[in-house]
Amino acid sequence: MAAEDYSNLSVQQKISALVRGIEGDERWNAALAKAPNAEAMLDLLESAANKLKLGLSRKDLARTPPLRDWLWFKRNKPLLTIGDTLPRYRQQ
Repeated sequence: MAAEDYSNLSVQQKISALVRGIEGDERWNAALAKAPNAEAMLDLLESAANKLKLGLSRKDLARTPPLRDWLWFKRNKPLLTIGDTLPRYRQQ
């Protein structure tokens, strides 16, 4: 099977290909979940993009949804939580 050529795709299409490539893979999901911070998560995403030969820069990964949103949640606490923790606006 020939490798796919992603050179003519937009950044968004390449990001979609990356998400499809790692979606459902337990090792990637566990590694991303265990990443201690957004930079470590970005390192993993960059590694996955390179393995798939997508030609994405670190900047592309950090600025394009949904990865941009994943990184935001890794850097910040959610606006509200479900369970025992109070929502951020009510915390002291």
